[in-house]
Amino acid sequence: MKATQHLHDAGQSLWIDDITRDMLDSGRLATMIAELSVTGLTSNPTIFEKAIGKGTAYDAAVEKLARQGLSDEALFFELALDDLSRAADLFRPIYDRTAGVDGFVSLEVSPLLAYDANATIAEAKHLFAKAGKPNLFIKIPGTKEGLQAIEAATFAGVPVNVTLLFSTTDYLAAAKAYIRGLERRVEAGLDPDVRSVASVFISRWDRAIVEDVPDELKNKLGIAIGQQAYRAYRELIASDRWQRLENAGARPQRLLFASTSSKDKRAHDTLYVEALAAPNTVNTMPEDTLRAFADHGRLDGLLQANGGDCDAILAAHTKAGVDVDALAQKLQSDGAKAFVASWQDLLKSIGAKSKALT
Repeated sequence: MKATQHLHDAGQSLWIDDITRDMLDSGRLATMIAELSVTGLTSNPTIFEKAIGKGTAYDAAVEKLARQGLSDEALFFELALDDLSRAADLFRPIYDRTAGVDGFVSLEVSPLLAYDANATIAEAKHLFAKAGKPNLFIKIPGTKEGLQAIEAATFAGVPVNVTLLFSTTDYLAAAKAYIRGLERRVEAGLDPDVRSVASVFISRWDRAIVEDVPDELKNKLGIAIGQQAYRAYRELIASDRWQRLENAGARPQRLLFASTSSKDKRAHDTLYVEALAAPNTVNTMPEDTLRAFADHGRLDGLLQANGGDCDAILAAHTKAGVDVDALAQKLQSDGAKAFVASWQDLLKSIGAKSKALT
């Protein structure tokens, strides 16, 4: 049995952090679902920029849409929704079989809206309605302004994948925004069964400090952050506040571990997947990491609900001069800027391709 199947059987969902039209047309995504226990998919501007900007797979669609006079951004969302709708249909049997726990795909709102709550809310509602797929998450960044949008989108019945979370503080703020949205639905007499995941980024922590800490601490901070977030997650869903919502028909916002490919060539290529195995969570990873784990990954144990040794590891980093709170803020800010840069590159690529084809 492949390690991916073992991890799936342990209760963690494996999602692929990639999408291209070739993955769909060639049947590669369907094969990953059938053979590698993949049960969901995430996307972001960087992924689409690479998929659309390089090669010719999208040329016919770009030409057709460009001739209709669509703006570069509108054209992108048409392409993305086409791909993600096809992917959502592939995952729909999983969504149905798990009663909406699994089988989701994710589409991000424009990164330019990360600090504009009202515009984010409007776009989230629009994209979800336009797709018409119940198993589509709309990705909203967990910035201060994003928290307002998460609450409002949840209240509106839009499933949300909260992205760009780095610390346990970030995670809890996003989780509480989700809870507020559900509580408002209960108060309004609406069904509180609106699904969500909260994506905590892991490997970027270690990449940021890899040259600044002693060897015994290298590639350990991200795992400790994941352990700490998992402890907070377990405590939250055991709280009286959450139990009241669950009794009303709500389902937990699942914790998702994102950015779980090893960035340090000296580290094992499946380090984060093995270390963050946990039931009732999600791990989203690029295809190379997924296939590496299927080939030679090991599942030696599951995360402890109490966070294991995360407090000691975090304290050791503090002693080594790492300001974890300040780094969390910097990582989120840098992540938002990187997505904006990818978004702008994506639109430039689409614009250039549209002009060349028409």
